[in-house]
Amino acid sequence: MKKVLLAAIFLVGFGFSHAQEAKADSDPMKDKDLMTWYHKDFATTKIYGVNTDNAYKYLESKGLKPKTVVVGVLDSGVQVDHPGLVKNVWSNPNEVPGNGKDDDGNGYIDDVHGWNFIGGKNGDIDIDNMEVTRVVAKYKPVFEGEDSAKNKANQAKMPEEFAMYMKSKDIFTKKSMEARQGFQTYTMINEAIPTMVKLLNGKPVTPENVATIKPADQKEAMAAQVLAQVAQSPEFKGKSAAEFEKAMSGQIKEALDYFGPQEKQYNLDYDPRKEIVGDNYDDYSEKKYGNNHYEGPDAEHGTHVAGIIAGLPNGNETQYGVASKVAKIMSVRTVPNGDERDKDVANAIRYAVDNGAKVLNMSFGKPVSPGKNVVWDAFKYAQDKGVLLVKAAGNENEDVAEHLAYPTNFKNVTDDKPFVNNVLVVGASTNDNNALRASFSNYNKKMVNVFAPGQEIYSTVPHSEYKYLQGTSMASPVVAGAAAVLLAYMPGLTPAQVIESLVKSSNPSTANEFGTYSEAGGVIDLKKAAEYAYTNFYNGKSGSSKKATKSIKKTVKK
Repeated sequence: MKKVLLAAIFLVGFGFSHAQEAKADSDPMKDKDLMTWYHKDFATTKIYGVNTDNAYKYLESKGLKPKTVVVGVLDSGVQVDHPGLVKNVWSNPNEVPGNGKDDDGNGYIDDVHGWNFIGGKNGDIDIDNMEVTRVVAKYKPVFEGEDSAKNKANQAKMPEEFAMYMKSKDIFTKKSMEARQGFQTYTMINEAIPTMVKLLNGKPVTPENVATIKPADQKEAMAAQVLAQVAQSPEFKGKSAAEFEKAMSGQIKEALDYFGPQEKQYNLDYDPRKEIVGDNYDDYSEKKYGNNHYEGPDAEHGTHVAGIIAGLPNGNETQYGVASKVAKIMSVRTVPNGDERDKDVANAIRYAVDNGAKVLNMSFGKPVSPGKNVVWDAFKYAQDKGVLLVKAAGNENEDVAEHLAYPTNFKNVTDDKPFVNNVLVVGASTNDNNALRASFSNYNKKMVNVFAPGQEIYSTVPHSEYKYLQGTSMASPVVAGAAAVLLAYMPGLTPAQVIESLVKSSNPSTANEFGTYSEAGGVIDLKKAAEYAYTNFYNGKSGSSKKATKSIKKTVKK
């Protein structure tokens, strides 16, 4: 569920959309308050943080002693030796590192810190297709082949597959075109940066200075047009020519890094799976494949997620995860630069559950799911084992009842309740009370449980560095970390009780219809959730809870 995290230039008119505006009076890379804003206490600051520190104080005031909770990060990979993470990385106690043996007999050799389901003896998958590409490639010969009579027969014989194919074809056609246009546009702008710098002639970027530019040819005219838009942006306004060149080059590189891989993601003939992983992909019962490359080729997304859950202050860095005092991160590499595959998702869930994870974070999603049944079986497996699944709602600014984001805990959008009671779906909030729902966040009163901070989130990234990212991908680990804290101090809580505690105790807001975007109608508050769970479910014993049956019924009823 990767998202372009730049002030994106629209393809028409070069208008700017501020995905991550810098504050005019502060450098975000030096703003310690901004780096930790998502931990704030709403009651005292009026900022919708999750009240992390007061939650620990409350739980400790009750004399509760935490037990370590393992959180599975099903993602793009994690830099397990990051200085801000290394002390909170899970180690398999039954595996001897580096001896090339399956010491614990679980079928995975040297799985010391987790497993990689998108790698094999020939390396690791970086770029993979989008799921709609795979569906179109598989079913186009079946439903739109050369034999029209056979096509019609197959369409009648496989109505569900045909409906998925038609949906995928529509998305594929639209998105592949956008990808080509986006790459061409950003390449053109990238090539125009030196011309823009030349036109500035040493002057800072301001509307007044740009207005005096007299283009000599079409190339300069296009550069001036982009400059005119840039000059309106608080992110660039007032910057010197040198500062502009550095900032603009960085943002355009980010855009090209996003659009560039889409040439493969939407290529019907591209399929790295067989050569690299070497499994029989169509055999969903196959589980023993992959390798122990926990980081993979591009672990930015997963490392950022891991830091939000369990990052520890390192050196001069103030960043810390919500569950930094109690959680260990298990890296289960599942998501390539492209869409995750259902077989890998199902196996990743089962692996994490079988190896002791009590919370799984799933910051990914896609519009179609050919293997949804095998994923749903894994959801049920996790429920039976008492494991909570925390899932990002998605970044398309859509109602998820109208635009499903798989994997989903509703088999049909018309269902009154999810088919399992252990899945918590999270939307992204901001630190702006007048625009509390992040502009990109998906929503739905029934199918999204809670909101949590997901914009301008500072956390760990590869090469032992730190970065601001945003998305429901960032909100989900905030909630996964909160759940880990509750389970650390009250291990007997069921997933349904954790969900109820977070939903019922959220800080509400009715501004701009925020209360209609989720079941909770607000942003989680970990201290209040701890109070709710302690009051309603904790019975004084570390391994059990009261009112378990009643809690499940109450949660299902919503």
